[in-house]
Amino acid sequence: MKNIVYFLIAALVISWVLGFVVFKVMGALIHLLLLLAVVLLIYNWLSNKTST
Repeated sequence: MKNIVYFLIAALVISWVLGFVVFKVMGALIHLLLLLAVVLLIYNWLSNKTST
């Protein structure tokens, strides 16, 4: 499960960077993807802290 979360975070960050550079028109959607990646990263970090 942990590998899937890291893959999703990496995919969302890469999508954000590509979207920010290539598709300036969809700025709001790109920033929502970044926000989702950050939320997943924080969730994963907190779930690892509580499980140990």
